[in-house]
Amino acid sequence: MTERTYKKDLELINVWFRDEVSKEENMPTHALTVLFGVVDPLYEFHCSFLRELEHRLATWEGRTGMPLQTHVQGIGDILLKKVQMTEFYSNYVEKLPFILERLNSAYCTNSHFERMYCDFEMQRVCYLPLTSFLLRPAHRLMHYSSLLERLVNHYGENHPDAKNCKTVLYKLKQVTSMLLKNVHYSANFVKLMELQRDLYGIDNLTSNRREFLREGCLQKLSKKGYQNRMFFLFSDVLLYANRGPINQHQFKVHGQLPLRGLMVEETEPKMGVSNCFTIYGGNRALMVAANSPEEKEKWLDDLNSSIQSAREPKDDDTVFYSSLRSCSSSEDLLGHSSNLQTSDIVAIASGSAKPYQHFSNTTVHVCWHRNTTVGKEDYRKALLNYLSGYLLRKFKNSSGWQKLWVVFTNFCLFFYKSYQDDFPLASLPLVGYAVTLPSPHDNINKDYVFKLQFKNHIYFFRAESEYTFQRWIDVIKGATLRS
Repeated sequence: MTERTYKKDLELINVWFRDEVSKEENMPTHALTVLFGVVDPLYEFHCSFLRELEHRLATWEGRTGMPLQTHVQGIGDILLKKVQMTEFYSNYVEKLPFILERLNSAYCTNSHFERMYCDFEMQRVCYLPLTSFLLRPAHRLMHYSSLLERLVNHYGENHPDAKNCKTVLYKLKQVTSMLLKNVHYSANFVKLMELQRDLYGIDNLTSNRREFLREGCLQKLSKKGYQNRMFFLFSDVLLYANRGPINQHQFKVHGQLPLRGLMVEETEPKMGVSNCFTIYGGNRALMVAANSPEEKEKWLDDLNSSIQSAREPKDDDTVFYSSLRSCSSSEDLLGHSSNLQTSDIVAIASGSAKPYQHFSNTTVHVCWHRNTTVGKEDYRKALLNYLSGYLLRKFKNSSGWQKLWVVFTNFCLFFYKSYQDDFPLASLPLVGYAVTLPSPHDNINKDYVFKLQFKNHIYFFRAESEYTFQRWIDVIKGATLRS
C-alpha cells in the first residue's frame, strides 16, 4: 500500500530532517521555514488519511468486529471528505521551486549546511537523495488521479462508489493541470542538482534555463580504441565525462559542446563495433557507439531535436553556458581511466565533494555499469510509477521464498522486512533489467510470479493476487526499459 510508504517519506522531511537542522546553526532559515510550513499540513493530513484507510480495509476484512456495511464498499467517500488536500498540495507545489533553489544555493555556498546535508543523507533512513523526497509530494495528486481512473474503469457506471470517485477525479485533474508547470520545473531542477553532485569539473549546471534531456554510457573512439564515457545531453550543451581517477563515485567532465554548433550523422561500423555515429562540434569530431540499435536511435533522435531547438531564436537570445573549471580537449586526459566493476563501489570522500550513499543506485552509476541510457521521458514515467507492498522473493539457485515489504521508486526496488521498518535492507536498481514470466525450465510452479533478469542475475517475485501481480509488472516495465 503506497500510502504507508508515502507517509514515512513525508515523515523523513517533517520529522527526521527537521530534527537534524534544529540542532545546527548557520542554516538557510528562511527556506527551511517555508519548507516545513508547507510540508507539515501534508504530513498531518496523511497521518489522518492513512488511519481512515487502514480502518476501512480492516472493516472489509472483518478485523474490526463491526458488521460489514454496504456503504463501506469503496473509498470514494473518504476521498471526497478529504478533497481539501488539494489546497495543501497546491501550496506545496507553488513554493517548491523557491525551496529547491534556496537549498541548492545554500549547499553550494554554505559549507556548514553542505556538511550537515551530506551527513543526513548518509543516515540509513534517507534511502534516496533528499531532493527525491522533496519532489515526492509534487507528483502525489497525479498518482491519486491514476489510481482513481483505474478504479472508475473497474467500477462501471452503476457501482455505488463510482459517483464519489468521479467527483474527486475531476477535482484532482483540475488542480494538477494548473500545477504542471511548477512540477516539471521542479523535477528538472532536482535532476540538475543531483547531476551537479555526480559531476566535477563544471560550474553552474543548475542554470534555470537548462533542461535535462538524456544521460548514458557510449563507447568513444580514441587513440587507445573504444572506451566507455558518460554523455549528458541538455537543452543547450552536450557534456562527456569519465570516472574520476581519485573519487570514483564522481565523473570528471572532459568536454562540453554547445548544441548550436553541433551536427550528428550515422557512421559505418569501425573496428568491429556497430551502432556508431559521429558528433561534430567546432574543430572536434567524436565517434561514438551505442550499446544497441534502439539506444543509438534514442541518442540520434534527442540530439537532432535538441540541436534544432537550440538553433531556433528564443525570446531572450542570450546564451549562458556552464564553465569548465579544468578541462583540456587533449585525449591523453582520458588515459587515466580504469575499468571498474560493480563490486568496486566503495565509500570514498574527497574534500568537500562528499559522495552520498545513494551513488550506486543513481542512474548515472547504473547507466555506467550497465552500459545503457535514460532519457527525460523515462524519468517522467519513473516519477509517476510508485508502488509498495508485500512480495515473495526467490533467488535463481534457492528453493525458498522470502516475504518482504518492497518499495519501487526512482528506477529501483528497496527491500524491507516489513512496512514498519525505517530503512531498507537492500536495493536493486532496475535499469537494464528485463521483466518477463518464468519459462518452463525455471521450474516455478506458482501463480502470479514474474522474473527479473540482467545477464546472469535472475530474481523471481511472487505477488499475492492477479491484480497486484499486474500492477507490479506495469510499473516495473516503465523502469527497466526492457521487457
